[in-house]
Amino acid sequence: MDNKRFSDIEENLKEINETISQAAVRSGRDPGDVRLMAVSKTVEPVYINHAIECGIGLIGENKVQEFLLKEPELNLENCEAHLIGHLQSNKVRKIVGKVDMIESVDSVALAREIAKRSLALGISTDILLEVNAGSEESKFGFDPAELEEMACEIAEIEGVSIQGLMCVAPICDDESTLRKIFSNIYRAYLDIGAKKINNINMNVLSMGMSGDYREAILEGSNLVRVGSAVFGARNYR
Repeated sequence: MDNKRFSDIEENLKEINETISQAAVRSGRDPGDVRLMAVSKTVEPVYINHAIECGIGLIGENKVQEFLLKEPELNLENCEAHLIGHLQSNKVRKIVGKVDMIESVDSVALAREIAKRSLALGISTDILLEVNAGSEESKFGFDPAELEEMACEIAEIEGVSIQGLMCVAPICDDESTLRKIFSNIYRAYLDIGAKKINNINMNVLSMGMSGDYREAILEGSNLVRVGSAVFGARNYR
């Protein structure tokens, strides 16, 4: 256990919350309208619990197995947990019912599998549709051009409830290009929400990570997924 890391997490959260507040105000919104997710990939439970004690009300994990190993040690009574990494169909049964939301639904087939496992448990699972914002071959997610059509198809599946969109922006050093990418996703989020399609609730726009969450908020994000900026550099050993 590293006491300096505890204090670093506290300071990091203060700085991040201040940046979120400033960006929200600049975008014409109340800072309370933007949620901060602490992404806990590779982070030990003791440090995740410290972040929760410092006010974090939402954590995000990338891998099913990592979350399931940590879960017994996590103080999640007053904290939501989301799965944010790519989810393989053969891992769905292990995670459904264990997290509050699956943010990384990137195919109709995956949505169907989540729904099947949810109905077997007598629940409906909240999901976000992952959008491949930069149409990158190396990234998962729906192509923006087919997003609405796929959303309508998934909306008809009993056992899942679409709550919004999620994206991972391409690595980009140009702020104007980055903001345009986020702006395009925000426009799609608004357009789909305006159509009032049954079982599609555009409540959550999850975009922005440690390197670009400020720009994402300026373009409409209401949930930012911040990992290394909270917990420090990841240890992949």
